[in-house]
Amino acid sequence: MTLLELDVRDLALIERVRLEPHPGFTVITGETGAGKSLLIDALVLVLGARADAGLVRAGAPLARVQALFDRNPEPLICVREVTAAGRSTARVDDAAVTAARLADVAGPLVEIHGQHDQQRLLDASHQRDLLDAHGGHAALRAGVAAAVEAWRANRAALDALEGDPRAVARQLELHRHEAAEIEAAGLRPGEADEIRERLAAAAGAAQVERLVALVRDRLAGEGTGARDVLARVARDGGDLARLDGRFSGLAERIEALLAEADDVVSELRRVAGSLDHDPATVAKLEERLGLIYALERKYGPDEEAVLAHGARARAAAERLEGLEAERAARAADDQRLEAAAREAAEVLTDARRVAGDRLAAAVSQALEALGFRQARLDVELVPGELGVAGAEAVQFLIAPNPGEPAMPLARIASGGELSRVSLAVKEVLAAADATPTLVFDEIDAGIGARSAERVGRSLRRLAREHQVLCVTHLAQIAVHADAHVRIEKRERDGRTVTEVRRLDAGERVGELALMLGGEGGGPAARAAAQELLDRASSDDPTAGRAPGRAP
Repeated sequence: MTLLELDVRDLALIERVRLEPHPGFTVITGETGAGKSLLIDALVLVLGARADAGLVRAGAPLARVQALFDRNPEPLICVREVTAAGRSTARVDDAAVTAARLADVAGPLVEIHGQHDQQRLLDASHQRDLLDAHGGHAALRAGVAAAVEAWRANRAALDALEGDPRAVARQLELHRHEAAEIEAAGLRPGEADEIRERLAAAAGAAQVERLVALVRDRLAGEGTGARDVLARVARDGGDLARLDGRFSGLAERIEALLAEADDVVSELRRVAGSLDHDPATVAKLEERLGLIYALERKYGPDEEAVLAHGARARAAAERLEGLEAERAARAADDQRLEAAAREAAEVLTDARRVAGDRLAAAVSQALEALGFRQARLDVELVPGELGVAGAEAVQFLIAPNPGEPAMPLARIASGGELSRVSLAVKEVLAAADATPTLVFDEIDAGIGARSAERVGRSLRRLAREHQVLCVTHLAQIAVHADAHVRIEKRERDGRTVTEVRRLDAGERVGELALMLGGEGGGPAARAAAQELLDRASSDDPTAGRAPGRAP
């Protein structure tokens, strides 16, 4: 998804500008201080970078940056706003998101190369990543990482097993004792509550038994109990009902009272028979409850916790009992897993060696095209400790002049040399790089006009694989672009504003003439600019530009 449009409002000197870059190579020029870098800042902001309230234009409530990316069926819309108070908001396709989410969505679509990014080329780990990208080693690196992680995990487990045998024996004895003690108790969840209820009932059992006997006698006592009285009443009620049918219902109710009395007497006898008031039974209950309390003090607040502790103790004892077998198995696994990791690393090393030769040759050729005559880039594999990224470090060495030994980039590369080496590497890796849009800021730092023309050609070649935006001060780079954008400062209503304008063929010649000869360049500068354009066009007649001749 290439960048279709960048709309910036109230950002520093920018009141409102809209940049519509070419899908190929767009160059951005303008006077120093006109705000060329502000467009880069705006792009960085909408890619999810940290917001800074200092970017908000003076007097404006907020700064707003919107980027549209080419996506089917509709463009991807990313928006970032920063208020003067420092509050930041982000949106993707009109949905509010965090800055981190915005970076996840938009970040992979644009890669910005400035002097800081060129410095990354000096980092050994970045050089290794570049080599692996060129060689297509993602699957091999993933295989090495998985093998090394498996080896390290097994080694950590093996180290954990290497303890004091006497301490292990003590732990085993303790776990066995705890598991056996809990298993021997035969606990049931809720058992303590049941025993407490039975003991509470037993405490008043004698008085309960006396009252039960009293109630039973008054209900069922011989001759005087309520049950016998009800029986006589029922017989009399039956006689009354036979004499007068109007009393049949009352007689039935009296019979029901008699039946209920019989049920009550039966229930009293049953409950009285279940009373725990035997001293021996009570003593056993109290002893059992004491055992449960003792286990709970040692192992948990209730029966469930005690039983769970027992299960853990049994499992720990079983693990310790099999410790020697586990240690032996892991020791064997250690050798096997280490061998597998080293074998995977060797395969990656061999692939890196082949890819390194190929990358060195391709970058050396690209460097020659950029003005390094007979320069040579070497890719050195430095053996090291086996890790998730393989068994070696990678170091880029360069010999910029014939007869000189190759040295690490950091020791010999000037700013201009490093810019060109970085560009050469990027050009070689263009096909493997999945980033749609590449932005180059200060790519011309430290280089002269002759080198700049070669840099321009390299950027043009890079634009065959990517959308390229480049901020430059050099006409020799600008002439190779498909589209030319000028940034300039103007005064409007007493305030300075930055404006962005895409140049037509005639305006482009004028801008290039200014870059070559300044304000006083005159016709000679315009002629030189036109010559540069014609030469750039003849170098690549299919580049898609149509700058033409200025009228």
